[in-house]
This record gives sequence, structure tokens and C-alpha cells, in this order.
Amino acid sequence: MIEDMLRTPAAVQDSERHTAHNYHPLPVVITSAEGAWVTDVDGNRYLDCLAGYSALNFGHRHPTLVAAAHAQLDRLTLTSRAFIHDQFADFCRELAALCGKDLVLPMNTGAEAVETGIKVARKWGYQVKGVPAGQANIVVAEGNFHGRTTTIVSFSTDSDARADFGPYTPGFRIVPYGDLAALTEAIDEHTVAVLLEPIQGEQGVVVPPEGYLPGVRRLCTERDVLFIADEIQSGLGRTGATFACEQEGVVPDMYLLGKALGGGIVPVSAVAADADVLGVLKPGQHGSTFGGNPLACAVATEVVRLLATGEFQRRSAALGERLHAGLRGLIGKGLVAVRGRGLWAGLDIDPALMSGRQACERLMERGVLAKDTHGSTIRLAPPLVITEEEIDHAVAQLTAVLAD
Repeated sequence: MIEDMLRTPAAVQDSERHTAHNYHPLPVVITSAEGAWVTDVDGNRYLDCLAGYSALNFGHRHPTLVAAAHAQLDRLTLTSRAFIHDQFADFCRELAALCGKDLVLPMNTGAEAVETGIKVARKWGYQVKGVPAGQANIVVAEGNFHGRTTTIVSFSTDSDARADFGPYTPGFRIVPYGDLAALTEAIDEHTVAVLLEPIQGEQGVVVPPEGYLPGVRRLCTERDVLFIADEIQSGLGRTGATFACEQEGVVPDMYLLGKALGGGIVPVSAVAADADVLGVLKPGQHGSTFGGNPLACAVATEVVRLLATGEFQRRSAALGERLHAGLRGLIGKGLVAVRGRGLWAGLDIDPALMSGRQACERLMERGVLAKDTHGSTIRLAPPLVITEEEIDHAVAQLTAVLAD
């Protein structure tokens, strides 16, 4: 009995003993999962309301995706791009069609997709727009989160992500998110791209003002600048549409995709754009050993096919309304504000009550997993397979935490 009681604390300590402390996870050790639920080493079940930061949009171990992975594991897992494999064409063709773009460039992680987008935008600027060599600049937004490479953190405004990792990569201009006037002023003849998250996830699921994204689209068109939408977290059904940009009637020049594209099984990312943009790359100028590997393509193709039916987008929209209605009912009862779209929400807790970390710890004790960010803010991003009853359960547990 005593050993059983100590099992989780011991497993937590063991997991921390030989790893760099670049994360501060909740003290839960997960051993299995299915759908919207995970189970820890002691057999306790938790409703997963983070879904791997949207990497698990289709839930844990979605049967269609697991079957695709198993089938491919028995056949072929890696060739490198030195050769062509039989899963590659279907994946690229079907993802390009989902995005409404000519071409796809597969990579592995979201950060790689962002780095790829930056490189492509600069090369496009020099070869197509005619920007003088070495003079290209890209405009980004305060509060952004695009990854953690040295180039990407160079234009982060989060001190934790940026401090002590210099010298920093030049060529970026930072403006306030949602401020179209500031963006207009920042663009000059050497600007090659505007890189934005349609909804800022890490910042606390911040939705821009109405009309901002259409304004960005118009401005980029007028000034001959690429509009790059980082839909790594916001895309692939999360907000109630295939892409968050859709809800503003906006089509960017380039989509950056990741997380959910791998179905929670393998890391898969991609850049999607038309041939006049992605076509600037020639053999040897960019690539990845594992990017577009057979296992990744087999799983990601099934992800694209799940999205092609529209079922998950509709679920996210309908269930998101239920989630947000429940959360808005807690404003003034412990919550200060609620933001988001679809099955994605940022909640600002009254800091006089507790921190975001404390709220997540208390939710964990009640069988719900969520993640804090920036002090008293927590994020909810349950998998799109969650049910109405499970949403109500999550809201009820949050209600109890705030009341306590």
C-alpha cells in the first residue's frame, strides 16, 4: 500500500533526475491514453484539455491514424529525400488541395516550418521582388511564439524564451499585435513578409481585433509583401475552421503547419504556398533527412482526409460554443476574461485568487489537465473528439476550483 502511494512521486522524481530542467511539468506521470482521456501510473484518469498544444486534435490514438502508422511500420519508415517513396505524392497533393495552394514542402517540427518560411520569404524577396542582397526584413508581432531556434527567439518578446541566447539574428521588425497602423509604418521597400499567428496561442489565446487580419492581407497585397500565417497551433480544425484565417475571410500567401498534422503520432510540419513563392527553392538549397518520410506521410495523409470531410471543423465550432458559453458564465466568479475560438480558450484568473499554475494543479487533483501561461492565465485546448458531457465536466471542475 505504501509503495502504491509513493508510485507517482517516485516516478516524477525519476523523470527529473537525468533531464535538463527546461520544462516545469505538472506532477502526473501518464502511461496510457485514448480519445480525450489519459491514465497515470496509479490508474487515475484525467480529461486532457491541452491535447499536446493542439498536436492531438484528433485525440489520443485515433484508430484511423494508428492503423495507418501500424501498416506503414510494416512496410517502410525512411528513405530520405534522396529517393521517392510511394506515400509522398498523395500527402503533398492532398495537403496542397486542403490548403488551396500549388506546392507543399514537408518538414518535421513547427520551428522547422517557421525557419523554412523565413528562408523562402527572404529568397523570394531577393529573386522576385528585387530587394538588394542582405537587406530583407520581416515584420512580426509582439507576444509572438513561433518556436525556440536561435533565429526565432531573436524576434521573441518573451524574456524567458529570449534572454541569454544572443547574439541575435537581425532582419526582423516587431510591432504591436493587432495594430494595423504600426504594421503599415513598419513595412518599407525591403520588407519581404509579415509573419503572424492568426490567434496568438502561447500569449494566452489572444484573438486580434475584428478586421485586423483582412487589413493585413490588403496591406501585404498593396505593398508586394508575403503574408505568412503561422497556423501551427490554430490550424487544422482547432478554431472551428480548417484554418483560423478562414474565419476572417483571409487567404495568406503561405501557411505554416505542424502539430496536429502528425496526428499525435509522429512530428510532421509543412509549408504550403503557390509555385511563384515556394518555387524559388532549388535542389540543395533547403531540406531535411526526415522531412516527408514515409511514416510521417502515411499518418499525415490520413489527417488530411479526416479534415477533408469537415466533420472535425464542425465539431470544434459547435462544441466550442458550448465551452465558451460555460466559461463566460464564470466571469466575475473567479475569471476576469475569456478569449478564443472553437475548442481553444485562454482564461484570465483573478490573480488575487491564485496563479495559473495553482489553478492547473487544482484542476489536476480534480482529474482535468490544462496548462498555465503568463502568470494567472491558463489555456484549454481539448481534443476535437471531446463530447458535450466531457466539456460540461471540465467546466464544472473549473467552477469548483474557483469556488474553493
